[in-house]
This record gives sequence, C-alpha cells and structure tokens, in this order.
Amino acid sequence: MHSQKPVVPQPDSGLLRVRMNLAYDGGPFSGWAIQPGLLTVQGALEEALATLLRRPIRLTVAGRTDAGVHARGQVVHFDLEPGEWESLARGKMIDPSASLLRRLRGVVTKVLGGRVGAPVPYRDLAGAIEVHTAELAPIGFDARFSALWRRYSYRIADRAESWDPLTRNITLWHKHALDVDALNSAAERILGVNDYLSFCKPRQFSTTIRELQDFSFTRNNDGVVVATVRADAFCHNMVRALIGASLTVGAGEERPEWLHERLVAKVRDSKTILAPPHPLILEEVKYPDDAALSGRAEQTRALRTSED
Repeated sequence: MHSQKPVVPQPDSGLLRVRMNLAYDGGPFSGWAIQPGLLTVQGALEEALATLLRRPIRLTVAGRTDAGVHARGQVVHFDLEPGEWESLARGKMIDPSASLLRRLRGVVTKVLGGRVGAPVPYRDLAGAIEVHTAELAPIGFDARFSALWRRYSYRIADRAESWDPLTRNITLWHKHALDVDALNSAAERILGVNDYLSFCKPRQFSTTIRELQDFSFTRNNDGVVVATVRADAFCHNMVRALIGASLTVGAGEERPEWLHERLVAKVRDSKTILAPPHPLILEEVKYPDDAALSGRAEQTRALRTSED
C-alpha cells in the first residue's frame, strides 16, 4: 500500500483531490466540454475514469478549449474517497498514483481506439489524449480557480517556403506577409486589466474583464511567426479573436492603434474575426506555491463572483 499519508485538499469533506496533467490533439474533438452526441476530450476522459473507478467522475479543467484547439499543458482535477484511492493499488505494494496513471492510459487508449459509429478518419484515435501525470494534489488545489495564468501559442506561416505539410495541422498558412513589429506595437497597447468584450463571445452571467499579461509575436529561425498570449483567464473565443484582429494589422490592413480602438469600443461586429482554431495550443497553466493555492482559489472565486 501507499505509505505516504494522503493529502486532503478539503479537510472537512474527507475527499482526496487528484491532479492530472495532460496533452491532446484537439483536431478530432468538438472541444473540451461534454456535448451530447459529440466526441469531446472531457467526454472521453470521463468515460475512461468511469470505467476504471466504476462510477461517474466529473473533471474540473484549468481552461476549456474550443473545437480543434490543442493542449500540451492542460490541468484537471477530480475527487475520490480515500478508499477509492487506495484501491487503485489493488492490494499491491505500489503507489496508487503510478497504478492510476498506468491503468488510465490503457483505458483511454481503448476508449479512443474503438468508438463505434465514429467518422472513418477518427475510428482509431489512440494517442490523441495523453495523461502525463496523476497524483494527489496539495491542500487547497483547484485546477481552475488556483491558476495564476494560462499561456497559449499560435503558429503562423506567412511565407510559402514555410508552408510545411508536416506541421499543417498546427500552423496557419497565411497568404499575406506579416510585419512582426506592427503586430507587437498593436499587441502591447491592449495589455493589462481591461474589458475585452470586443474580443470575446459573452456568456450569460459571465464577465469579460481579464488581465492580459503577455501578448507578443516572434519570428522563429524557420520563418514561422509564433504568437504568445498569456492572461489570468480567457473568456470564450478571446485568443482567436485577438489573433484574428492582429493579423489585419500585421498584413497592413489596419493601423497598430486599431486594436486599442477596438478594445475601447467594446463592440462585437463584422470586424470581429476569429482566427482558425487548429494552430492554437494551450502550452502551460501556472499555479502558486502550495501554501498559496487555497488563498488564490478563494480570491479568484470572489473576483469572478463580484464581477459577474
């Protein structure tokens, strides 16, 4: 049995919180969140966990991703009874976390490899979701509310010689040359805490106020332009809308000041353009030190509640 005393994130609940780090190819999925009749990342993972634990499991995710969006650094959590956690070792002298990771990988492969009725190209999706770690979380950890920030990347090939067929599923092939200096000039004007209504699809009872901490563009040695977008949180479609607006500036169709003008206008109209989803990757979710996890979660919940 696992010799280390389990860490209980909710002392008064008696439940153990499990954190998982995972990556996925979002191409064949209809986004993260469960949707009736559609293949989603959450749906596939919860099906696998329900098979393994023999009861429904609900995952809390650090950041929902849209259809076609990928992740390298996604984080989720779920809660188990202490007995459920210990039973994962099957009575053997092994760490339940190691057993969970090994067994879950096998079940996820089965879930993705044999979906009856799936479209022909997606009947075998083994490897489309990879769980990298599964372990007990520190006290107070919440995959969503404890996060300090989320960081996305977006790849753009604006030169025909950079159109690599081997990376076409994670790169936008843009037909117009981009001015990286103009892109950065526009992006830096909208950093900070703002109402990003012009770049979000509002949801009822949800705020569009966010802190955009980093928005920048670099051209790699291979000629591909890579955007980095980091914020405390993102509202629906925010990253794709920011990239879509920036591309019009980078191509010379709008002035760098235009992004800030759009921000101040707080309006969604025909000029709100979403960049395609397939080059967008959730790269990393950052959390504070263990001692600050609970306080960060409480602060975020209170902030969202007051803004909403």
